[in-house]
Amino acid sequence: MKALVFSAGRGERMRPLSDTTPKPLLSVGGKRLIEWHLENLARAGVREVVINTAHLAAQFPQALGDGTRYGVHIEYSYEGETPLETGGGMLNALPALGGEPFIAVNGDIWSDFDFASLPREPEGLAHLVLVDNPPQHPRGDFGIGADDTLFPFPDAPNAQRALTFAGIGVYRPEILDGWREVIGDASGAKEKPPRFSITPLLRAGISHSRVGWQYHHGAWSDIGTPKRLREWDAKLL
Repeated sequence: MKALVFSAGRGERMRPLSDTTPKPLLSVGGKRLIEWHLENLARAGVREVVINTAHLAAQFPQALGDGTRYGVHIEYSYEGETPLETGGGMLNALPALGGEPFIAVNGDIWSDFDFASLPREPEGLAHLVLVDNPPQHPRGDFGIGADDTLFPFPDAPNAQRALTFAGIGVYRPEILDGWREVIGDASGAKEKPPRFSITPLLRAGISHSRVGWQYHHGAWSDIGTPKRLREWDAKLL
């Protein structure tokens, strides 16, 4: 099974640190954020990892090489100067990911999540990892019904609670089939290569009961600001 680590973002909330270093290459707990992912993926049996890059792209191969020291082989998917967002980045990386289901993880999170617990063959188009809503995102991303039904919006009428997307999931390449019909005329969709978020495609899949999920009760954080970077660095050290 292959994996995609999203690493192309500009990291506006992490400035000024991200002006000179991409967020996934910032250190927390004695390692670069992305190194935690690479080691955890290798521990789960993943041997091929695609890293999409844009902002300060040259720093990634300089820092990580071909991945040998982490037990994986790294292929870099360069998007140009402008990041293609999650959907466009996934679409751009598909040739390197092959035709089988793959793991995708945001490069700017930290978690003790065990990638081996993910299904290798999701029942639908995708399988998401959800966590409790953090203080900076109290509304959440998706609603959960009384029978654990997943709803595309946190305030869906039948939702009993809301959870936040952890930035970890398994995707079938088919989730991108017909993406233009779902994305429509959203900004960036008509560019070459196209730039768009994966979120509308996930919500469309959830509406048709084609997205599964699991709850992670362990440690997780979106390391999106210098303050959270300092806090988690102190915790892990």
